[in-house]
Amino acid sequence: MQVHGPTTVRAHTSSEFKKIALIERALRQGGAHSPAVKLGIGDDAAVLASSGRLVWTIDTQVEGSHFERRWLPLEDIGYRAFQAAASDLAAMGARPLAALSNLALPRTFSDAQLSRLARGQAEAARACRCPIIGGNLAGAPELSITTTLLGVVEKPLLRGGARVGDELWLWGDVGLAAAGLRALQRGLTKRAALRACVERWRRPKALLVEGRKLVGRAHSAIDVSDGLAGDAAHLGRASRVRVVFDAALLEAALAPELLRGAAALGEEPLALALMGGEDYALLASGSASLRPRGARRVGYVERGSGVFLQQAAGRQRLGASFEHFVE
Repeated sequence: MQVHGPTTVRAHTSSEFKKIALIERALRQGGAHSPAVKLGIGDDAAVLASSGRLVWTIDTQVEGSHFERRWLPLEDIGYRAFQAAASDLAAMGARPLAALSNLALPRTFSDAQLSRLARGQAEAARACRCPIIGGNLAGAPELSITTTLLGVVEKPLLRGGARVGDELWLWGDVGLAAAGLRALQRGLTKRAALRACVERWRRPKALLVEGRKLVGRAHSAIDVSDGLAGDAAHLGRASRVRVVFDAALLEAALAPELLRGAAALGEEPLALALMGGEDYALLASGSASLRPRGARRVGYVERGSGVFLQQAAGRQRLGASFEHFVE
């Protein structure tokens, strides 16, 4: 792992360089490999070879804000931090090339804990076929993981390409992560109906293969990290169009695990799907004739602005303060 400038890690268990060697060993043993990497961990910087347009993204997961260590193992923390960053490449239709990882560690963070965290990162990197080729270490009051990913694509998918008359497509499941987070917050993780939801929050999956299948078919795309309604608003604003969800189509697209989990929580599954976040599904728009197999139609694009839910009884505008449905 490259270290850019001095770090402040001074844990009593080992020197900074011992920690770097520990991380390097974990990543080499369990991580991904790529012919694009000409020089990886071990020098002042990494060297890559690529063709096509380069796509960059960065994501930070901070203890106390994005996760609590009492909720999940360190392997899961490393895994979900990597997948969250990779999801941005999926939304652009990009193929990952390599990643950098910046770790800010508390003074009490042991070598054993660091090894577990790195193993989770390596597992996610292998699943995404995206090697971690370097990074940085620093000291901090709380654990923080910043992941930078570099990808390549011939023609990137953008939020701003939706057209009036487009279908609205959903690829992946929504609402499960929000239900899982609520189960963790309420101490309900042992309930059978909520296990799949908790697992989805702990171990999300970036839909990289699905994102590449949207290239050449979708007019626009975005990953669902801030909630389906919120991310639809981002897409609509960028494209200067109105996004309308069809309630019947969206309800039919909900996973059975969400229906069971929502019932166990006493919440509306459609509300969890629309307002929950961190699912890392893909929301896209395109022509009906080009909809890829596996993508489900959940609405449409029309002239105007805002995000709406079309129900049998009428249309309702969705926003960040959305909490319930009008009968």
